Amino acid sequence: MAYMLLFSRVLPSSHRLTRTSICLFALFFSYLCYCVLFSSDATMQTSGDPAAAALSSCRRVPVDGGKRRLQKSLSCVLPLDPRQRSAHAPQQKPDQRAALSYGTVRNATPSPSMGNLKFGNKKLPNAIIVGVKKGGTRAVLEFIRIHPDVRAVGTETHFFDRNYDRGLDWYRGLMPRTLESQITMEKTPSYFVTKETPHRISAMSQDTKLIVVVRDPVTRAISDYTQTLSKTPDLPSFQELAFRNQSLGLVDTSWNAIRIGLYVLHLENWLRYFPLAQIHFVSGERLITDPAGELARVQDFLGLKRIVTDKHFYFNRTKGFPCLKKPESSSSPRCLGKSKGRTHVQIDREAIEQLRDFYRPYNVKFYEMVGHDFRWE
Repeated sequence: MAYMLLFSRVLPSSHRLTRTSICLFALFFSYLCYCVLFSSDATMQTSGDPAAAALSSCRRVPVDGGKRRLQKSLSCVLPLDPRQRSAHAPQQKPDQRAALSYGTVRNATPSPSMGNLKFGNKKLPNAIIVGVKKGGTRAVLEFIRIHPDVRAVGTETHFFDRNYDRGLDWYRGLMPRTLESQITMEKTPSYFVTKETPHRISAMSQDTKLIVVVRDPVTRAISDYTQTLSKTPDLPSFQELAFRNQSLGLVDTSWNAIRIGLYVLHLENWLRYFPLAQIHFVSGERLITDPAGELARVQDFLGLKRIVTDKHFYFNRTKGFPCLKKPESSSSPRCLGKSKGRTHVQIDREAIEQLRDFYRPYNVKFYEMVGHDFRWE
């Protein structure tokens, strides 16, 4: 504008056309300088601040009776829909409007508070299935986890027997997210026979509820051997491993498949740290013949409403094991893996009777200790 006034005074009227051209040029030049100066200033302000850069793509437009709100342009995400706002909603402060514009991104990781509200937190387990191997622990876990108030780790963590040096934060990180009303669970069958485990779980929480799935120790040992044989075909015979001297009936308790079945000895170690009322025993045999009944008792023990009932199960005659009926979200029923319901290796009848004689006094003492006769005869 200054250029235009100057040239209009200096030049004579005969040069009116020239003065007009010069005025237009001056206006264009002024506009060009204005654009250069203000665009560089905006670039300097937003180049180091991603929040400001994001906000620069949003503009204020009048909505709801003339009030000016931050509304996003095409380059912003999640546009605000005025129809979703109440006519009497309180006016937001500028910093709240900025947070709404910049922080709410549909595909971004939710903030901790929003994530916790929607998905829950990772918590140390309230209940643990601690044993026993080949007793039916996988079945109990799969059956109970269909309860809406139970979330469980799918794999065996082996924290208290193999990974204890990793610490509780590592252990907690393995847990699923649970809401405040839900129970967190895990299962590792080797815990029951590991000497250090009861003390370690007690150190984590003395309120932890423990579930032990027990089974006829002779049948359990044969099942254990059958599974190992499928992975190691050159394994010695069952009798060679089970007896130090079969003719004398001397059982080799150093073999893990035999040692696990001495339930009473392992339970004595657990009772040094937990009261018996805090340990629930599931019958592996009844889990096959009456899964709904066993799960009802598990739900009672955990303080849950009886939601898992007989309507959830059917008996698979091929596997000789109960399976879960087809859920609404699936096209097929849910059965346990191929290793469940596997046909056992045939064992000499005399060897079985010798093992029953060996286990009988341990079983009787176990019945007396837990107050229940499992009838393993």
